[in-house]
Amino acid sequence: MKSALHEGEHYAGLILGKEGRPDYHLVLLPGEAQEVSWWAACEWARGTGGELPSRRELALLYANLREQFERLWYWSSEPQEPRAHLVWGQNFTSGIQTMYGRPFRGRARAVRRLAVD
Repeated sequence: MKSALHEGEHYAGLILGKEGRPDYHLVLLPGEAQEVSWWAACEWARGTGGELPSRRELALLYANLREQFERLWYWSSEPQEPRAHLVWGQNFTSGIQTMYGRPFRGRARAVRRLAVD
């Protein structure tokens, strides 16, 4: 697994597939977006070659790579259903997940996923 990492990346751990989806390895990409709306965070993550992490992935990042984050709030990729104008995020101070409106200016990190061989 270590050989699959590029410079500046960090291995976060294994995400077990659910609902018939395969298991995968989660990799935290270098860099961070600051003071960005959810839309800008999504665009920034795509520009790094990654994506915003899901809520499950943020929980794994908090558990395994907390030291790679500022003690602040970070966007997820997941809207809060049925209120799609709200999006979930992770607080890297307390560990709680909560939601904010898409215009809120938060932080973002990008991840990539590697298939389990």
